[in-house]
Amino acid sequence: MIYASTPKKIRVMFMPFRDGVQSSFGGKVRLKDILPAMEYSAKEAGIRHFEFGGGARYQAPYFYVNEDPFHCMDEMRKAVGPDVDLQILTRSIAGVTLNAQKIKALELQSKLMKKHGTTWDRNFDYLNDVDNLVKTGKPIVAAGMHHQVCMSLMGLPFFSDKVHTAEFYINIVRELLKRDAVFHSVCMKDASGTADPKTCYETAKGLKKILPPEVILWQHTHDTASMGVACYMAGIAGGADGIDLSCHPMASGTCQPEVRSMWHALKGTGYSLDIDHTKMDAIQGILEEGLKEYDFNPVTTSADARVIGFPMPGGAIGPNVHMMKEAGILNKYSAVLAEFPVVVESAGAWTSVTPGSQQYWLQAFNNVLLGRWKKIEAGYGRAVLGYFGRPPLPPDPEVVKIASEQLKLEPFAGDPFDAAPDTIALAEEALKERNIPTTEENIFLVASAIVPGRAMELNEGIRFLTGNAKISLPLKKAAPTPAATPAAPLSAPFTTTCKVVEGPVTRSFEITIEPPGAAAAAPVAAPAPAAPAAPVAPVGRTVPVFSPFEGKVDVVQISVKVGEAVKEGQVVAQVEAMKANHDVKAPCAGTVISIDAAIGAQVSSEKPIMTIGA
Repeated sequence: MIYASTPKKIRVMFMPFRDGVQSSFGGKVRLKDILPAMEYSAKEAGIRHFEFGGGARYQAPYFYVNEDPFHCMDEMRKAVGPDVDLQILTRSIAGVTLNAQKIKALELQSKLMKKHGTTWDRNFDYLNDVDNLVKTGKPIVAAGMHHQVCMSLMGLPFFSDKVHTAEFYINIVRELLKRDAVFHSVCMKDASGTADPKTCYETAKGLKKILPPEVILWQHTHDTASMGVACYMAGIAGGADGIDLSCHPMASGTCQPEVRSMWHALKGTGYSLDIDHTKMDAIQGILEEGLKEYDFNPVTTSADARVIGFPMPGGAIGPNVHMMKEAGILNKYSAVLAEFPVVVESAGAWTSVTPGSQQYWLQAFNNVLLGRWKKIEAGYGRAVLGYFGRPPLPPDPEVVKIASEQLKLEPFAGDPFDAAPDTIALAEEALKERNIPTTEENIFLVASAIVPGRAMELNEGIRFLTGNAKISLPLKKAAPTPAATPAAPLSAPFTTTCKVVEGPVTRSFEITIEPPGAAAAAPVAAPAPAAPAAPVAPVGRTVPVFSPFEGKVDVVQISVKVGEAVKEGQVVAQVEAMKANHDVKAPCAGTVISIDAAIGAQVSSEKPIMTIGA
C-alpha cells in the first residue's frame, strides 16, 4: 500500500470534454451538448485544469459535426473563464493531423491554438523520436504555451527487453535534457492503458531522480484493461504530481478512471486530489442530460482485457468500432485484433497512439480483409520506411521491401520534416481557386485535412468552408413510426366515383369494388390470341458495380468514364472506409454505360457506383 508521511495533493486534469468525447464517440459531439457541464465544472465545482482540444476533438467538429473547432475552443474558454488552464493534445510531427507536417504548419498551429484559448500543449511522438520532440516543442514554447513533453508508454504484445521498459522511457527524457529542450512538465502517456503498474512505478521513480525539481511529472492512462487506478497508484508512489481523471458517463472503459474511484483508492494514504469528488454527481447529471440523444456503444464503455494483446488507445477504439459498424464489417473486429501483434512487431514497436494506432489498425484490417501484406496501408508503409522518424526497433526488412515496392517510395533516413508536404501552400492555393478568404484559420482548416493523393474536393476543410460538411453523429435511432391499423375487409360490394383529369378534360367514372367471395360476374369471352410480337434484337446484360462493403462508405475516386471499355478485375473506383481508400473492381468485362454515384457520395452494397454493359 502506498503511503505519504507528508500529505501531498495530486493535481488533476479533467478529461470528459476532450478525451472523454473522443474515447466514447470519436469526438463527434455537438458543442451545445457538453458546454453546460463544462461551465458548471469550472464555475461551480472549481475545477481549474481541463483538456479541451487537439486530437480528434480538433478534427471531429468540422469533419463530422459541421462546427468550427476554433469557435468551439472560443466558447469553451468563455464558459470556464480566463483563469482556468485549458490543454490541447498534439502529435509531434503530425500536430493535430494524421500526416507529417512541415515546421511552418506546426508554427501556425501553435499560434492559432494559443489565440483560441490554449494555455497547455501536451506534445507526444508515437515513435518516441527525440529529434521530433525537440523540434516540435519549439513552436509551442515560442507561442507562449506550457509545453508538456511526453514519453509514449505501451505494453508490448510480444516480448522485448529493449523497448517499452522503464529504462527505455527514462532514457528519452535523459536525451531531451542533454539537448537542452525546453519543457515545463513531463507526461507518462499511456494511451492504450496497457503499461503495467511496476513499469509505471519504476518510470516515475527514475524520472523524478533526473528531472529538475520545478518540472511537474504527470501521468495519463485509460481504463480499457481495468488497470487505470492501479497504474495511477503506482505512478503516484513513484513520484507523479498529476493525473488525468474523468466523470461518468464518459469515464472508465476506454476513457480515464473516474474521479470518485481514484478518491476512494487514495483514502488514508496521505495523498488527496485537488478536485472535489462530491461535485461529480451534479456534473454526471448535466452530462447525461446533454448526451441523452447519443448512443453509447458498449464496446467503448466496457473494459476489455484483450487490449493487452492489441494495444489500441481508447480514443481510437471508439471511432474504429463506429466506422466498422457504419461499413457493415463489425464481424471482422476480433480478427483484426488478433492480427495486432504481427503488425506491431513487424513495424518496429512504435507506440500505439495516434497516428501510429491508426496505422497499426488499418494494416491489421488490410491483412485480414485482403491477406497479410497484400496491401500496405499508406501511413503504415511510410512509417516503416522512415517518413515519420525512427521507430524504436528496426522494422522487418521484408515488410520494408514490400512497402517500398507497393508505395513506390525508397526507404528514407533523412529529416522527416523535409519530406513532409507543404500543406500551407497547398491550402492557400485551394482557397484562392475557390474565392474563399485566406484567413489563418481557413488556411489551417484546409492544410490540416490534406491527405496525400486525395482530391481537394474531398478535403474536409474545403467541404466545411463551402457549406458541404458531412454530418455523422452517433445518435440513437428514432423509434419506428407505428404501422397504420389496416382497414376492415369489405363484406359487400362498394361503389365509389373516380375522376380522371386529362389536360383540360375531366371525366368521372363510377367504380364498383367486389369483395373476395362475392358473386362472380357474368362470364366474359376469352380474348382472341395476340399476334406474335416482332423479334427483339438481343441485348447484353447490365451489371451494377457496388462497394465491397455492406454498410455506408464514401466514393472518393471514379477512374473510368461512360463509354469506356473495362476488363474484369480492373480498378474502376475507390471508396473510403476506416479512413483508408479501398479499390472497387469491375466484376466483368464490358463497357461503362452509366456512372451512378458522384465523388463524395455515400453508397452501400445496395446502391451502385456505376453500371457495366457486358
